Amino acid sequence: MLDHPEVSPSAQTEIALIVGAGPGISASCARLLAANGFQVAIAARTATKPVMLELAKHAAIHCYSCDAGNAAEVEQLFAAVTADLGAPTLVIHNIDGRSAGIFRKGVAEADADLVLDTLVNSALSAFNVAQQAARSMRGRDLPESGHRGTVIFTNASATLKGFAKSAAFAMACQAKTGLAQSMARELMPEGIHVAQVIIDAAVGVPQADGSRKHWAAGVTKDDNMADPDQIAQVYLQLHQQHRSTWAFEVALRPWNEKW
Repeated sequence: MLDHPEVSPSAQTEIALIVGAGPGISASCARLLAANGFQVAIAARTATKPVMLELAKHAAIHCYSCDAGNAAEVEQLFAAVTADLGAPTLVIHNIDGRSAGIFRKGVAEADADLVLDTLVNSALSAFNVAQQAARSMRGRDLPESGHRGTVIFTNASATLKGFAKSAAFAMACQAKTGLAQSMARELMPEGIHVAQVIIDAAVGVPQADGSRKHWAAGVTKDDNMADPDQIAQVYLQLHQQHRSTWAFEVALRPWNEKW
């Protein structure tokens, strides 16, 4: 189930769980949260992927394996993280869900099995994570701040508009928005902050030479792509917001993005 050094539960009050691991948003969130005193659990289907091995070198970051589309595995993940580190007070779902075969496929040519995979990997995995987060956070005593915890979903501009030849992704993104809206209305009155962050941009992943690059959009020029380190700052700010001004939805895009 997990692949990380044994860690005894401590007096740490801030535990973060990031589901979905890549070198962009998830890695930046893990590093920032660890630098701010969190114990961070990060989960991916393969705990030995390069980004996970790199993150695991940090004493406060602990790597787990989990297929988030499988409800039983997500339940086991939360149980393992709680036993190892403590119950998460911040849960981030950051899974795109698309396979290479579904990109730029029109409605007439999209493979139905790949559409279903996209929905399972993205929307259903978000539900599985949200369900366990809700159960865990509801189990906490309500602190003086009135804030039991935070659940954040990464989403995309496809939740605002379905682009041509992107039906499966639009379906998944809009399903995640419906989940987040429903959860927010149910759980925010119970002290659980629910938010979604819409990334309306390519994310430029940091490279070894200091540049940032996106697999399809090329190399960042003049900040024309979203910087994952700056996105991570927004996630931390959302978690730290006072309950009198909880944001539900934040859309992030570069200064020159056409929208």
